[in-house]
Amino acid sequence: MKLEGKVAYITGGTKGIGYGIAKSLLEQGMKVAISGRSKESADTAVKGLNNPNNVLGLVSDVSNLEDEQKAVAAILDKWGQLDVVMANAGVGHFAPIDELNDDKWHQMINTNLNGVYHTLKASVDALKKSEGYYMTLASLAGTNFFAQGAGYNATKFGVVGFTQAAMLDLRPYNIKVTTIMPGSVASHFNNNEPSDKDAWKIQPEDIGKLVIDLLTMHPRTLPSKIEVRPTRPDLK
Repeated sequence: MKLEGKVAYITGGTKGIGYGIAKSLLEQGMKVAISGRSKESADTAVKGLNNPNNVLGLVSDVSNLEDEQKAVAAILDKWGQLDVVMANAGVGHFAPIDELNDDKWHQMINTNLNGVYHTLKASVDALKKSEGYYMTLASLAGTNFFAQGAGYNATKFGVVGFTQAAMLDLRPYNIKVTTIMPGSVASHFNNNEPSDKDAWKIQPEDIGKLVIDLLTMHPRTLPSKIEVRPTRPDLK
């Protein structure tokens, strides 16, 4: 894919990994729509990206299909195409299963799992037209289970399975589909505030570079599931 002038949509793109991906794509000459759950967060992110002609801030809760349909409609109305979709929005709550709050369980299911379905469902027709690329941001928690992670593991195992099955369904349309599964990332996830203490972690711009590598790879080749981890976790 030649990236200049292509259009991307990143859910949960107002901070952290999504924001880092947005910056990387803008540097390649792409047009990028980012969504968040509040107008304030979207407006702040757009201002920070400092590229008003090529950035569109949207308010969308991915747990709501209608929100995602409206977001995609706004992108098509503004730029007339959609080439890349990154289903990045996610939340995490961690507790022993006998203590996990029911509301938090359903929030993770609705955001992390239902959200990737809603994002794809809303964008798949546009991706068929562009023969584009759909990506999900899963986690190493989608293949490695751990104590106090039952809810989060359930959603991320689900995201990996959903994405791989969708890859098989969509490749006859020349749509490429990949799930990216990072380990520890220096982001705002789980109320973390990135600082120098996170220097050992994967950085958001590292995921951005990975996305660019995927987009520019020869179309005959599809890395459909990618595990990414810090090189030296012992340095934390």
